[in-house]
Amino acid sequence: MTWEDEFRRRMEKFHPNSSEVDIGVPISIKIRPTGGCFHRQCSPMAYRIIDEYLKSHPSSDYEFVEHESGPELLVYLAFVTAGISFAANIINLVTAIIKARSEGIHRGDHRDAPLELIVRSFDENGKLREEKALTIDSWQNVSEDLIERALLTTTSKMIPKKKGKKSVAIKK
Repeated sequence: MTWEDEFRRRMEKFHPNSSEVDIGVPISIKIRPTGGCFHRQCSPMAYRIIDEYLKSHPSSDYEFVEHESGPELLVYLAFVTAGISFAANIINLVTAIIKARSEGIHRGDHRDAPLELIVRSFDENGKLREEKALTIDSWQNVSEDLIERALLTTTSKMIPKKKGKKSVAIKK
């Protein structure tokens, strides 16, 4: 099984009915270091902070998936009158993860390669789309506004142009 097949399976499990757009377009937001890893064993201090955040901010708006290469959030990109939108709790969670990694490094985690914020989805034809939204150095201050602007700019290139007709196709 290829990586793309595994990703497709995760997205299908998260969004089993891909023919409707009532709740939005399913996308993946990946937070990945440019080198090395970002998982619980290599970044225990960061994951303590992330775990505390997840525990104190429970939500059914996303699925949090741990990978050796960094956390992934499966979310729905909502259509609104003015275009597209992310729920505030998604923006806050992405920001909290990035800040947790920086704080984890200050507390003793050893990995400090820059992080990439990556958005993935499937287009109308079922083709995988992946766009890098932002690269963040471990010392760089990030804000919810910066994260939201980067995600909206990136996702606006990826969503179907004729919203409301047909959602993205996850199937092969």
